Amino acid sequence: MATVERWTGIEVRALREAKRMSIREFAAHLGVSERMISKWEAGRENIRPRPVNQAALDTCLTRSDADTRARFAHLVGDSLVSDAQPDLHPEPIGSDRIKHPRDGSDMVKVEGSVFLSGPSNEPVWVPEFYLDAHLVSNAQYAQFLAATGRTPPQRWENGRYPEGLADHPVVFVTWYDAAAYAEWAGKTLPTSQQWEKAARGTRGNVYPWGDQPTPAKCNVRENGVGSTTPVDCYQSGISPYGVYDMCGNVWEWCSTETRHGRYELKGGAWTSLFDRATPSSFNDAAATMCDDDTGFRCATSVEALDTLLSDRHGR
Repeated sequence: MATVERWTGIEVRALREAKRMSIREFAAHLGVSERMISKWEAGRENIRPRPVNQAALDTCLTRSDADTRARFAHLVGDSLVSDAQPDLHPEPIGSDRIKHPRDGSDMVKVEGSVFLSGPSNEPVWVPEFYLDAHLVSNAQYAQFLAATGRTPPQRWENGRYPEGLADHPVVFVTWYDAAAYAEWAGKTLPTSQQWEKAARGTRGNVYPWGDQPTPAKCNVRENGVGSTTPVDCYQSGISPYGVYDMCGNVWEWCSTETRHGRYELKGGAWTSLFDRATPSSFNDAAATMCDDDTGFRCATSVEALDTLLSDRHGR
């Protein structure tokens, strides 16, 4: 992307609107206060020095999808969008990205290696696998319901998710609901160790983004959002493998059974205190538990994915 000398209030507002974010979501996205964004957009903020690092805003646009970039270019002209059209989704180190043929989800490859696990950073070997880059959304879960006839979650009316929440994570799902979706999609729920490795990387980061405690990089109670956020909202908080929301937004069901009828939950939620949302933290619940801050994502082995792709192409 072309170098931007400075982001004006008009450009900041255009980027936020192009990404279809509220001021609250955008402020959390960049790790600054809502007041700062409001003043900046209104042109009342002295932005020398700029309140947001230049690279943060540049990355915010560069990692946007093509539709967002087109909306932004329409709002401010195309002077900030290079003719070369850079890679819209730079690959995180050590991962490959694919689109799953069954549910269309973006998945990233996590190589087989040792990683530092749990609060004590115990070395653990985990074979290679693929993991959903995003939580399963309401829109994706609706496709599953249409295909299977399974009962919709609470607060869905006439079989439809609440308006405006298509790209928010599905909630009010039990472990059985999550496992049924995974089976339908030709996947599994991740083990707790698979999930934690994808969140922390091989070096055992305390948080997905590193070791600095930065609540603004995720949807936790301290931020005051008070609800779920879109599954691609917190780009500054992604893990080393490019996985979103591994700290905050919703708790995630895993396949690891802690004792009969209970399974591990990972990642914390919008209802959680930041300290409770670290990837190494332990939590579990009865498989029948169903709440407004609990969802899931899926995993698959490399072999299972290859088989599914081969079947699809008739080989």
